[in-house]
Amino acid sequence: MGRTTSEIAVEKKYKYYEKSVQNFEADLEFVDEQYEKIFSKKAKVLREDFGGTAALACGWTQMRKDNQARAIDLDSEPIEYGKSKHYAKLSSDEKERMSYLQENVLNDFDFKSDIICAFNFSYFIFKKRSELLHYFKQVHKGLSKEGMFFLDIFGGSECHQEICEETEFDNHSYYWDCDKYNPLTSEVLYYIHFKDLKKNIKYEKVFRYDWRMWTVVEIKELLEEAGFSEVKTFWEEDDDDGEGNGVFYESSQEDNCESWVTYIVGIK
Repeated sequence: MGRTTSEIAVEKKYKYYEKSVQNFEADLEFVDEQYEKIFSKKAKVLREDFGGTAALACGWTQMRKDNQARAIDLDSEPIEYGKSKHYAKLSSDEKERMSYLQENVLNDFDFKSDIICAFNFSYFIFKKRSELLHYFKQVHKGLSKEGMFFLDIFGGSECHQEICEETEFDNHSYYWDCDKYNPLTSEVLYYIHFKDLKKNIKYEKVFRYDWRMWTVVEIKELLEEAGFSEVKTFWEEDDDDGEGNGVFYESSQEDNCESWVTYIVGIK
C-alpha cells in the first residue's frame, strides 16, 4: 500500500518540483531568441519574478559573459535551496552577476531589466483585475526602454475540472490536482503531490495554489492597459502523436484542446 504523509524534506521537495514542472533551459532559449528578433541585439539584464530557487536566473548568467540576473521572491525557503543548489555551482564571476532579492515583486527597484519573466503561472495569485494591472504597471516601469515581459499561461477544457493527473518520472511521480473550481469567480485551488517510487511514499499537498484562472485575452488587455506597445501570443506545435513538441510559434487563432501551456509576450 505504501505510506502517505505531508512531511517532505526541503531538498526532495524542490528537486521533485524542478524535475516535474520546470524546463528553464527551454524558457531561456525562447526569451533570448524573441528579444533578439524584436530589438536586433542580445538582452543583458534579466529579472525573474516569483523566482523561487532561481534556476532560470542562474542559467541566464551562464549564457554569456556579460549577462546579469536578479531573482525576486518573498519566500526564504526556495531562495536558500537555490543558493545551495544553483548559485553555488556558478563561477566567481557569474556569482557577481547574479543576485537573489527577498522582496515583493510589486516594489519599486533601482535597476532596469531588458527582460522580466513571470513563469509557472505565479502571477495567478493576483485575483483582482486592479491587483494584476498594478503588477503589470510595475513590470513596465522596471523594464529598460527596449524591454520585454514574458509570461506563461495554461488552459484547456480540463483546467476547470476537479481531477488529479499523475505523471511518472524515473524515481518519482508528480500529481497535478485540481481540488476546487468556482465558475462564478474563476477561483481555483490546485495542489501538487509527489510519490517516491523507490520508498513507495506519497507526499500529499506539497505545494498549494490558491489562484484565479485568467484567460489569454484578459492578460493581453491588461498588458495593453499597463502601457505595453504590443502583445504577442505564441502556441506550441504538435508532434506526430498530437502532443506538444516544445516549439512555439506566434499565433492569434487556435483550436481549444484538453490542456495547453503557452507564452504571452509584452513589448515595451
